[in-house]
Amino acid sequence: MILPIVAYGQGVLRQKCKEIDPSYPNLNNIMADMWDTLYPADGTGLAAPQINLSIKLFIVDSMEIYDRMEPEEREEFFVGDQGIAETFINAKILSYSDEEWIEQEGCLSIPGLSEKVERPWTITIEYFDKDFQKQTKTYSGTTARVIQHEYDHTEGKLYLDYVNPLKRKLLQGKLAKISKGLVKTKYKMS
Repeated sequence: MILPIVAYGQGVLRQKCKEIDPSYPNLNNIMADMWDTLYPADGTGLAAPQINLSIKLFIVDSMEIYDRMEPEEREEFFVGDQGIAETFINAKILSYSDEEWIEQEGCLSIPGLSEKVERPWTITIEYFDKDFQKQTKTYSGTTARVIQHEYDHTEGKLYLDYVNPLKRKLLQGKLAKISKGLVKTKYKMS
């Protein structure tokens, strides 16, 4: 089922999320609904707070980005994978590389805006997959960026938190319109 995506300004986007266990009510349905919501919105990731649930759960599909890139870009932005389609439950980033890079980021909860954000190139993350099997993996490049963005949602952070204060100030008018529901999207927002 396609769910509405929570818009900027809603309190759930600023909450630090709670861990869950396999008995969390309707967990399989929630995960399926998140995938159903992600694709029509043309997103590459979606976190539970974006569907109004304050739990440590997010999904990432960086294969979509990989598939749209030219071969030279793939070599530059994807290292060690060709994109992933993965569910992350109770994720914890264990380490960040010193090497960082700047790239444009947007967010389904902040439609129509994107800003340059500096993030570590490589991360190591521990999480449970959709079957509640514990995983520890290292990701780099674009996949690591998308994971960090979605992970931040479960920590109550938005990519705008990494934008310099002056630039954030200049965006206040646009952000106010988003929080009041005055922007058009091809997906349903709440």
